[in-house]
Order: sequence, then C-alpha cells, then structure tokens
Amino acid sequence: MMLATYGYMYVYDRVRDFVAGLSPAAICQLFYVFGAVTVLAIAAMPDSVRRLLTEYGARTSTSTASPVPAASSRNRDDNDRKRHGTVTGLLVHLIACITSASKVPHSWFIHFYILSLSCTIFWAVQFATDGIILESIVKSQSSKTATSMTIEQVVLIWLLMGLQGARRLYEYLAVLRPSSSRMWVIHWVLGNSFYLCTSVAVWVDGSSKLQTRPWSLSPVINWRIESLLYSDRSSLHIEIPTFRSILASSVFLVAWFMQYRCHRHLAGLKKYSLPHEGLFKYLVCPHYTCECLIYLSMAVIAAPEGKSCNQTLACAALFVLVNLGVTANGTKQWYREKFGVIVEEQWKMIPFLF
Repeated sequence: MMLATYGYMYVYDRVRDFVAGLSPAAICQLFYVFGAVTVLAIAAMPDSVRRLLTEYGARTSTSTASPVPAASSRNRDDNDRKRHGTVTGLLVHLIACITSASKVPHSWFIHFYILSLSCTIFWAVQFATDGIILESIVKSQSSKTATSMTIEQVVLIWLLMGLQGARRLYEYLAVLRPSSSRMWVIHWVLGNSFYLCTSVAVWVDGSSKLQTRPWSLSPVINWRIESLLYSDRSSLHIEIPTFRSILASSVFLVAWFMQYRCHRHLAGLKKYSLPHEGLFKYLVCPHYTCECLIYLSMAVIAAPEGKSCNQTLACAALFVLVNLGVTANGTKQWYREKFGVIVEEQWKMIPFLF
C-alpha cells in the first residue's frame, strides 16, 4: 500500500513538473491535439459505440426514421456484436447507461457563446487595466518563447473572435428554433473547454509585445492616459496589415456571413427535412466548412513574424476540423438512412476531399 502511494506521488510530481515547464500556448496546443486524437479514437470504434458517444439532436431520433434504415442500422449493430463478441455487447450496454444518465439539454449549446463573448470582454478589461491574470499568463509565455504576434494582430484576432461569439449568441437567441433533444454532458464540457482555451490562445502568442507596449489604460493610477498622450510617438506606430492578413480577414468575413446564411436556412426547414439551398446543394454540412475556414483564417492572421500561421490557433483549427468532420460523417450517414441516395453526390464537408 505504501509502495503504491509513493508511486502515485512520484507520477503526480513528474506530471506537475512537466506541466509547469510548459508555456500557456503549449498547454492550449496539448488540449487541442489531445481532444482531436480522442475524437478520432471514438470515431474508429464500432458504430454502436460511436453513435452513443458522438451523436446528438436529430440524429439520435429513431422515431422519425423510416423502417428500412432503422433495420439496416440494427443490422450494423448486430454485425458489430458478432464480430467483436459479448465484450462489445457489454461495453455498449455500459456506455448506453452512462450516456443516458448524464445528458443535458441540447439548448445548452448557448452556454458556449455566452462563455466566448464573456471571455472576450474579460480579456479586453484585463488588457486595458493591466489585469493580474493576463499579466501572469503573458510573463509565463514570454519567458518560454521569443516569437510573438504584434499588438495589432492580437487586437484584430480578439475582435474577430468577439464577432464570431456575438453572432452565434444572436443566432441562438433570435434565429434557431428551440430543441427538446438532449446531448451527452461531455459534449457540453468539451465545448466550454474549447472556447475557454481559445480565449486564452488569442492572447498568449502576443506576450512579448504586450509586455513592452508603451501605453496602458489602467484605472488604478488615474487611468494613466498621460502615458498614451506623452509617450514617445515613434513607439506608437501602427503596423500596416500585410496582404496575407487582408486576404485571411476577407476569408473570415465571407465564411462568417455564409455560416449565418446556412444557420438561417436550417432554422427555416420543416423538422427533419433535407436542406437544399445555397451551399447545401454541394455539401452536407457547409456550416461546418465555414467554421473550419473561420479558425484557419484566424490562424493565418495571427501568424508571428517569419511564420506561416499561428501554431496555437492552427491546433484549434485542427480540433475543429476533426470534431466537425466526425459529426459531418454521422450527419451524411443519417441523411442516407432517412432520405436515401439523394445525398450521395454531395461532399460531407470539404469539397473534392471529404
């Protein structure tokens, strides 16, 4: 017993030392990569297990499916059990019990966007007032890396992230119809963790420039406006946006608007009917395509000098791509079962690839 205790303490100390040696950006990157690997591992599981862990909303409904697809779905599950034996059957039963006992309303998706927008406001206040939380993150990051975004890049990415969060919150309040479906609580936890982590990722790679900025708006010392008014004008120059930043910002805005159009179309559909307008003519989940473009464009905009993209936000885009790719695969499978071969010619999410 004592040997086991020492073993646990040793492992705990090593893990703590490992995490302490990581920069905030590296911790964010590990979260994104670990999340993507986990989603891929779940996607590789038998259908009967994967569906319990990944599907929610309309795709979990069996009452609206036609008899033939329901039978084909049961046949796949039966084949899984025959192929993997009783162990798979017990695993499916156990997972079904866990997921059914820990479901939350699908409408809780709104919490993601409330959190995202709240974090956008919080970090802006931290930035303007030399907040201790942002200061500690900045110091920890700058001591472990030499590359940095410019302040202009940090502010632009902050604005774009706020724009995305505000639009998604508006959609849930004014566009999307209320849903009575439920989802596994892990989806809710993972989504909130993603937005919390991404709100930090927006700031960490601009750490060295944030530390050396020549101005502050801290209200603690008479707002310190004089530091802005009387500081050396040569240090207050504004970086001219590069062609790459302008192009990536344009991609963001187009994807941002097209995703809104996709969500409006989905909200106007008759329940469990097939979307057919705009990008839905070519893609099963074009709103997922837009989401991936949004984060990819931000990764390009936030690229430090000499880099093609921001590594932390690129990892965030990777997580979004993998997570939504698995969901898009399940969506096309559900459409195939419900509507037949009508969706076979459509790409799931990425034109010409997937």
